Amino acid sequence: MITISERGKNMPSSPIRKLASFADNAKKEGVKVYHLNIGQPDIETPAVMMDAVSNAHLKVLEYTDSAGILSFRKKLAGYYQSKEINVDYSDILITIGGSEGILFAFMACLDAGDEIIVPEPFYANYIGFAMAAGIKIIPITSTIESGFALPPIESFREKITSKTKGIFICNPNNPTGYVYSELELLQIRDLIKEKDLYLFSDEAYTEFCYDGKVKSTLTLEGVEDRVIMIDTFSKKYSACGARIGALVTKNKAVIEAVMKFSQARLSPPTLEQIAAEAALGLPADYFEATRAEYKKRRDTLIGRLSKMEGVYCQSPQGAFYAMAKLPVADTDAFCQWLLTSFRKDNATIMLAPASGFYTTPGLGKNEVRLAYVLNEQDINAAMDCLEAGLKAYPHNIV
Repeated sequence: MITISERGKNMPSSPIRKLASFADNAKKEGVKVYHLNIGQPDIETPAVMMDAVSNAHLKVLEYTDSAGILSFRKKLAGYYQSKEINVDYSDILITIGGSEGILFAFMACLDAGDEIIVPEPFYANYIGFAMAAGIKIIPITSTIESGFALPPIESFREKITSKTKGIFICNPNNPTGYVYSELELLQIRDLIKEKDLYLFSDEAYTEFCYDGKVKSTLTLEGVEDRVIMIDTFSKKYSACGARIGALVTKNKAVIEAVMKFSQARLSPPTLEQIAAEAALGLPADYFEATRAEYKKRRDTLIGRLSKMEGVYCQSPQGAFYAMAKLPVADTDAFCQWLLTSFRKDNATIMLAPASGFYTTPGLGKNEVRLAYVLNEQDINAAMDCLEAGLKAYPHNIV
């Protein structure tokens, strides 16, 4: 009997999307579903991106260079330089979203059976990328009580074995919204230098920090050849469907290796690169209004959660996610119940159960991730649903 691969069998479902069929069924019944499960902003994509595609007037939609359009890479290098990140276009490869950048980084830097240490909770798709590359994630648990601060650096040291080849962080963090301090980054820097490790860094949300600035790993001195930074246009410019990202590193051997994977998939999409290049021409203050809007949404969300009995949630410093502890034993069951059995004024809410953001068994069972990507009115309506749902849920533990 023909069967699928063990990889296919073991590939986990996304905690962000796995309840989508229940949401679809609710919508078919005419129910309004407030989507706080996924980082899909309702802020408009900049018009210049759409206009650039409309005005491209291409007679042939050709391949681009496998590394990406040269003028785009040069402008992107200028953007990083404005952030005091010392790179040039030759340090940048354009990828199909940040997702491809992470997968290419793993495949270029690591061999099957190698291990990377990742603070959990972490973006659930990292598990899929690691599985595709044949590597293993070793988790170090951060806690909601600490606001998901970096665990003690000694806990990383204790997990290092002969198979350990790197540490992977996301800053600002998805799903927690935590922003690593300069001290925490320096501790990681010293450890990777001491133990001869790579540092993989997902920096998709750097423009969304509400209490200070984000320090890029590419500014860490003395480890320039060990840092692989992944970036994306999806979140910065509310262009999730464009699927344009970048892998950035000063390590030329890594660039050469990733280039071979890039050539194997031919090229990044042409029209989306044209749009992304146009976005880099936006005024320097473009992100100020967007950042202020997300901050208002964050404050609205946290303000509502703080008044709900049995709910615990610290205010996140960055990105547009918050992790909350709910007074239920199993948020997978609760989130499904919200979509199948609960209605408030013919509306309900979709959340991401947090167990899928952990690899340590049993963790996150009473936590959820909320994406504050909707306008304030919708966030308040969604919180009305959550508050009423927690009161009505037959299995709550308040």
